[in-house]
Amino acid sequence: MSTLTLYSAPGTCALAVQIALIEANAPHEVITLDLAGGQQRSPEYLAINPKGRVPALVTEHGILSETSALLLYVAQRFPAARLAPLDDPFALARMQELHSYLASTVHVAHAHGRRAARWADEPSSHEDMRRKMPQNMADGFNVIEQHYLQGPWVLGDAYSVADAYLFTVGSWLQSDGVDIVQFPKVAAHAQRMLQRAAVQRALG
Repeated sequence: MSTLTLYSAPGTCALAVQIALIEANAPHEVITLDLAGGQQRSPEYLAINPKGRVPALVTEHGILSETSALLLYVAQRFPAARLAPLDDPFALARMQELHSYLASTVHVAHAHGRRAARWADEPSSHEDMRRKMPQNMADGFNVIEQHYLQGPWVLGDAYSVADAYLFTVGSWLQSDGVDIVQFPKVAAHAQRMLQRAAVQRALG
């Protein structure tokens, strides 16, 4: 089996994919980009991912990007690891529902605090978005607290790649000015994740 190459950067959702690869015991290497130095905009990296973002995963069939896609790919590529309910259409869709919510709503709210220039030109608009960001993050995690943690893991008793994704996005709360303690289920989930060997290795 060929070695997969994950392009990552500290503090990004690429951490979720790295955790999944380790959980799957997938042969892989991680290349860390210097985002502050603009390495993601270099011609060499844009040839890999023209969006200029991480994660990107180089496989023998081609290059994939977007966290949700990469997590499902890892789960399907390494089914023996049982990282997704591949034989249960409803549970799999439920997993993807959370993935979509994290990507399209929560991650976007987080980005408003750091990259507001993507959405507006006026400095006053940027400041408005930054001020609103903590409330939007809290609102998003309130939905997760109430509706998306079915048990010790996102899908109940079965660990999945969704747990790696939730853990990664939840790790941004402190820097976003939101106290995770106000979400007891999410906070307990984060502590369970920190006890997993794969997570410790990815963070190490």
